[in-house]
Amino acid sequence: MRRGRRFLLWGFRTAGEAGRALGSLEQRLMEIVWASREVTVREALDALDTDIAYTTVMTTLDRLFKKGLLERRKEGRAFAYAAAVSRDELQRALAAGFFDRLLQARPHPLPALSTLVDAVGDHDRDLLDELERLVREKRRALDEREPS
Repeated sequence: MRRGRRFLLWGFRTAGEAGRALGSLEQRLMEIVWASREVTVREALDALDTDIAYTTVMTTLDRLFKKGLLERRKEGRAFAYAAAVSRDELQRALAAGFFDRLLQARPHPLPALSTLVDAVGDHDRDLLDELERLVREKRRALDEREPS
């Protein structure tokens, strides 16, 4: 499946849109759903432990469902929500959105990429080695796809 098509399945038109897609309440609710495996609006509201209105939580869960991030099933008069995507899948989509915007930087993305390499190197030398290995692997895969 092409990268862009995957985002369409989640209700995003592009990777960039995925990167800007979740507000803080949406993120908190996704964490609650992942931890609980399935929640009702009332259970999510109780887990938030704040003074947010029931209807706000209901609307936000519905939006996450419409974005394709949650599944739901009817439970009496209410819905029970479960994650349609894993935390890793969502993090990959958000990272893809970030990098999509980064690579479209004008006039050129090189300063941002250089900053990324510096940050990775400052954070963890082994991670920098892993990044180098991934770049070599990607180059090899691209070379194999090119017609002779």
